[in-house]
Amino acid sequence: MNIHKVDTFSGHRDSVYTIISDSTDHGFYSAGGDGFVIQWNLNKPDLGNLVARAGTSVYALALNPADQKLWIGQNYEGIQLLDTVNNKIEKTSKITAAAIFDIKISDENALIAMGDGVIIVVDVPSFSVRKHIKVSGKSVRSIAVNHLTNEFATGDSECNVHIFDLDGFVLKKTIQSHSNSVFSVKYSPDGQYLFTTGRDAHLKIWDVNDAYGTVADIPAHMYAINDIAFSPDQQLFATCSMDKSIKVWDTATFKLKKIIDRARHAGHGTSVNKLLWTTFENQLISCSDDRMISVWKVAE
Repeated sequence: MNIHKVDTFSGHRDSVYTIISDSTDHGFYSAGGDGFVIQWNLNKPDLGNLVARAGTSVYALALNPADQKLWIGQNYEGIQLLDTVNNKIEKTSKITAAAIFDIKISDENALIAMGDGVIIVVDVPSFSVRKHIKVSGKSVRSIAVNHLTNEFATGDSECNVHIFDLDGFVLKKTIQSHSNSVFSVKYSPDGQYLFTTGRDAHLKIWDVNDAYGTVADIPAHMYAINDIAFSPDQQLFATCSMDKSIKVWDTATFKLKKIIDRARHAGHGTSVNKLLWTTFENQLISCSDDRMISVWKVAE
């Protein structure tokens, strides 16, 4: 496997906490500690377009594919809704005074993970709160939706993964999964497995169809694992960590294929926070506390 660093985007003035697709194959949004939300185009490197100033740091973004509205989670200030067509803030709602760690949109519901241990369910059409679900005594850090089983998973700082019914929001199962905070939960693209990571530096894989039985427990990094991303062809997945590295794995065997780090590939100098694997030339995007967004070409 060959890894080639294509480019580095440097537009943020503070840590970059999140990156998501803009629903095209070549564009994405980033946000971070400076409160800037920037749209990037992989065809035009380092020519970012500032689309919003949140005023506070942003950990979470979500784009609603139905109406192309961008949900911006402002820390301690609630949600801003950006009309991406006209590039203006359309609505604002202070649904919480807690930090917002993740936002996932599923049909007409927005699931919002809070720093006070609550999942807030927002009705998308009316932009009103439908439900508060108390999940944990500590932060809920990540949400993943599985439409095949009509479930969603949450990971929290009490070391637990919870599985909920997507329709009635009923708790179906609790997995006491990690020995420390769970930072990322992701379903495999085929919906058969749940991948979880956290502060204990372990990658764990659970069989959805076997009552979430353990498939693998891998001591994958030196320090906390912040995120997971799957390749467009589903053959590979990547993890990123507070240990400054990105690791690429084989999806079928869960075997390590490649390490991307500062020494070998001029990787990030501090914690790597989020990943986005695009269909644009199979490019993998990473963002970091070093304020940089790096773009990697992955070729087998």
